[in-house]
Amino acid sequence: MSAKTAPPSAGKPRSAITPEFVEAKLKTFIRSEGRRYLQDPNITSIGIGYKKKEGQDTGEIAIQFTVGRKAAPEALAAMGTELIPAVIVVDGVEVPTDVIQRRFEPDFKVVAETAGPPRKTRQDPIVPGISVSHVAGSAGTIGCIVYDRDDGTPYILSNWHVLHGPDAAVGDTIVQPGPYDDNRVQINRLGKLVRSYLGVAGDCAVATLEDRAFDPTILDLGVRVEQLGEAELGDKVVKSGRTTAVTHGIVTRIHTLTKLNYGPPVGEQTIGGFEIGLDPAHPPAQGEISMGGDSGSVWMFKDPQDQVTKVMAGLHFAGEGPGNPDEYAVAAYPASVFEKLAIVPQPVTVLQPGARDLGFAPDFLRQRVDLPRLSPGLAADVFQLDGSDVIPYTHFSLALSRSRRLAFWVAWNIDGSNLRKLSRKGLKFVFDPRLPTDVQVGDALYADNRLDRGHIARRADLLWGSDTAARQANKDSFFFTNITPQMDNFNQSSLGGLWGRLEDAVFAEVDVEDVRVSVIGGPIFHDDDRLFRGVKIPREFYKVLAYGENGRLQARAFLLTQNLDQLELLELKEFKVYQITLTELEQRSGLIFSSALKAADGFATHLDTVPEAALRRLPLTSVASIVW
Repeated sequence: MSAKTAPPSAGKPRSAITPEFVEAKLKTFIRSEGRRYLQDPNITSIGIGYKKKEGQDTGEIAIQFTVGRKAAPEALAAMGTELIPAVIVVDGVEVPTDVIQRRFEPDFKVVAETAGPPRKTRQDPIVPGISVSHVAGSAGTIGCIVYDRDDGTPYILSNWHVLHGPDAAVGDTIVQPGPYDDNRVQINRLGKLVRSYLGVAGDCAVATLEDRAFDPTILDLGVRVEQLGEAELGDKVVKSGRTTAVTHGIVTRIHTLTKLNYGPPVGEQTIGGFEIGLDPAHPPAQGEISMGGDSGSVWMFKDPQDQVTKVMAGLHFAGEGPGNPDEYAVAAYPASVFEKLAIVPQPVTVLQPGARDLGFAPDFLRQRVDLPRLSPGLAADVFQLDGSDVIPYTHFSLALSRSRRLAFWVAWNIDGSNLRKLSRKGLKFVFDPRLPTDVQVGDALYADNRLDRGHIARRADLLWGSDTAARQANKDSFFFTNITPQMDNFNQSSLGGLWGRLEDAVFAEVDVEDVRVSVIGGPIFHDDDRLFRGVKIPREFYKVLAYGENGRLQARAFLLTQNLDQLELLELKEFKVYQITLTELEQRSGLIFSSALKAADGFATHLDTVPEAALRRLPLTSVASIVW
C-alpha cells in the first residue's frame, strides 16, 4: 500500500473511489497508516466518511480527521501540530481529506444521573441495557448476552473500562447494578470477569452470570442479538443504555481509529470502530446521543421501515468530550470484539471431536474416495483447525479459504437407504464456534438484498444414521462454513431444478451399489468475482458425484454458472448446468483430485469416443441428457 500527500492534480481522479476501493484500499490504509497520523497531538481520530461543506454532507468520500482544535495555518506550529493535506494519494487514487473539530472521551469519565429504574436498580433476571460494573468501578451498561465460543457458557458483554479497568484482574467480582447506582456490592454480585481486551479491535470484556437469571431481550428495544453486521455509511442504528436509554443514530464514519485517554496507568489508547451521529428523525430527549454510564451498550441496525433488527452493528465505548457543539459516539465492530473475546451471539452446539459420525468418510463406498488436495496457491490460503486443513462435521467435512471466508470444497456422504425426514424449524444459521468469526461470512452479507444463504452440502443429504447423528447433522448443516451466497433465483430454482436434483438423479438413473453416494462440491473462486459488502460473491459452483456401479467406481462432475450482474441490474437470467470432466474442473478450481477418481470419470471417456461433443458443449436440459 502506497500513500502520499499530493495536490489535487496528482494521481487518478477521485471518481475512482468506488465502494470496492473503500473496502479494499482505504480500509487497509487507515489500519496501516492511521496510527502515524494519530501521533500528532491535535488529531483525535481518523476514518472514512462523507466530506462536509458548511456542516452538510457532500456525498464525496473523504479521509476524515477530527482534531481537538481547529486553527489558522500560521498558528499550528505553536500548537505542536501540522497542516493536514487537502488530498492524500492512496494506491494511485486521489482521496480528499476533511478536517472536523471533535474529540472523544470514554463514556465513564462522568457517570450521569439521567436514567431511573429499572436501568439503575438490581434486576433478576438481568436484561441488556441496565447498570453493571466491576466491583471497584462506577457504572456502565450490559450490552447483550453472548456465549463462549467453545463451551457455550453465557456471559454479559460490556466494555473493558466497565468490567475491567486499570487495576482489575480476571476473576474479579462484577456487580449489577454498578456501585455508583447502589453501593451494597455484597448483595449485588452478578459473576466474575472472564476475558477482556483493549486495543485496535475494541474496548470490550465479558463476565459470567452466576448469581442471577437472564433474559437476552434488550430493554425497551424488544430484540436480542442474533447476528453480527458491519456498518456502512448512512446505516441507521439504535442503542439502549443505562443513562440515556434509547437513542437513535446514523453511521457517519467507518473504519475509524480513535485516540482516547484512559487515565493512568493505561494512558492513551487507539481504538478501532465507526462513528455515529444523531438521527434527525429521532432526536434524543436530553439532546445527547450518549452520556457517561452508556459505555458497553450495543448499537443495533434498523431496517428500511425504521424497525429494530436482530443484527448488532457495534459496541459503544465513547462519546464526544465536553465543549463540542455536536453529538457523536464511537463503537467497535462486533466481529472484531467477538473474535478477541472468543464469543458468539447465540447458544452453540458443541461438536465432539472424534465422534463416530464426525467427518467425511473416504471408505464410505466399497472403493475409496479421497478428499481433494489444494494447489499450492490455494493451500497457502487454507484455514487450519488444530493443525489440519480438514474441518469435520457430522457426515461431512470441508476446507476453508481464509481470504474468501467460504469453503474451497465440502465433501459429504449420503446413505440413500437410511435417510430420515427432519424439520428445519427452529434451526438458524450460526457461526462455527471452533473457528474465528473473521474467517466466516455471517448474516450481515444477506440483510436487505436478494442474496440467499445456499447450503453446499444439502441438508436432506446429511440426515441419515442414528437418530442422534441425523439430528446433529441437521444442526451442523446450518453452520455458515457450509453456506455460500447465491442469488435468490439461483438457489430457489436449484431446489426444484436440475442442479438441486443431481444427487437424487444418480439414485434414480443408476444402479448405485449399497445405495450410497459420496459428493464433493463448492464454489469456484475467480479474482474478478464481484465484491459486495466486503465479500467476493462466487459466480460458479461445482459438484462431483462418486458412486459404485457393477463393482467399479464411477465419478461425474458438473458445473453451474451464476450471473452476478443481477446484484445491480436485478435481471432474471437462467443459470446453466454443464457436465464437465474432472480434469476440466481441476483447471478451473485449483483442486487436485485423486488419480483413482479421475480414472472413474465416465464423461471423460465419453468425450474421447465422441470428439465432436467437445467442440460445442451444451448445457444440460434434463436428467436424461446426463452421461452416466
